[in-house]
Amino acid sequence: MRIRFLTSTPLDVRRGSGTYVGIYVLARALQNLGHTVRFESPRHRLPIYTLQRVIFNRSLRPSAEFDLTVGFDMDGYRIAAGSPGHVASLKGVIADEVRFESGLTRFTMSMQAGRERLHVQRAARVLVTSRYSGERAQEYYGLEQFPAVVPEPIDLVEWRRLLELHPAESSRFIVLFVGRFYRRKRVDVLLRVAAVLRESIPNLEIRIVGNGPFGPQLHRLSRDLNLGGTVVWLGDVSRAELAAEYNRCAVFCLPSVQEGFGIVLLEAMAASRPIVASRAAAIPEVVPHGVLVEPDSPEALAAAIEALHRSPDTRASLCRSGAMWVEQFDAPRVARLFLEASAGVPYL
Repeated sequence: MRIRFLTSTPLDVRRGSGTYVGIYVLARALQNLGHTVRFESPRHRLPIYTLQRVIFNRSLRPSAEFDLTVGFDMDGYRIAAGSPGHVASLKGVIADEVRFESGLTRFTMSMQAGRERLHVQRAARVLVTSRYSGERAQEYYGLEQFPAVVPEPIDLVEWRRLLELHPAESSRFIVLFVGRFYRRKRVDVLLRVAAVLRESIPNLEIRIVGNGPFGPQLHRLSRDLNLGGTVVWLGDVSRAELAAEYNRCAVFCLPSVQEGFGIVLLEAMAASRPIVASRAAAIPEVVPHGVLVEPDSPEALAAAIEALHRSPDTRASLCRSGAMWVEQFDAPRVARLFLEASAGVPYL
């Protein structure tokens, strides 16, 4: 099968983050099954991402060369109508994400959400990565039929190879966060937790991977809380460096209040790391065995991390559960689910 992938997401892990990882891993898994996948993305990078997406979509044309066209998020909204082979694949629901933002980020994301709504209404099929996202797509975009749920994939063979190639240890008790700096990720909550726990866990270290529009406020809060000796800002890192960070940490933490899925949760499970996260959005679907706490509560998050610090046995049990649970998200299996949901190809 000839498959066309339309995406404005930057095609590298530093700028494209988890969205890029999910799309790339899916494409490679489809290719390994014998299908052809061709990416179409913006040729020129503009300082305003939303403008870049709009211009890219205006340049797209329908093509009879492909058996299946997959537009990710809003991309493909102009050519979706009337095409029986067009799929709108939502990595998240932008109209849901925008609720937590403000200022210019909220304005530009609202523009994207309007085009994403057009995309899902025009497409022949709609895919989402979780039931949570399916419910939000129905709520915000007026879908009458519930979308097909195809989870995000992880290439377990490749990821475990990277983990093995990049061992790392630390004498400190490390809590790791990985993600883009948006308000909804609630990195500020984790910083407040660090200010509390550095007294009860003297060897605590919070390592933060990522970047994003909320970064300046987070760095300011870190300075105000005097976290220089506790928090390490790593910025954007390579996949090899990321594997080392998962190996180094004792606990992975995701305090986010809005996740359409959360590929970082799969990475943490595959690295055999215990997870503390908010009981919010799609997180309970992805990691039901994790330590899930009340959202937006530094007290609850701090208590959960401190409890894991005191109990190596609990951490080991969570690691075993995660390593088993993550197997269902292995890329070859998810690629077959994707074909079944998007093209009617039976799942074998």
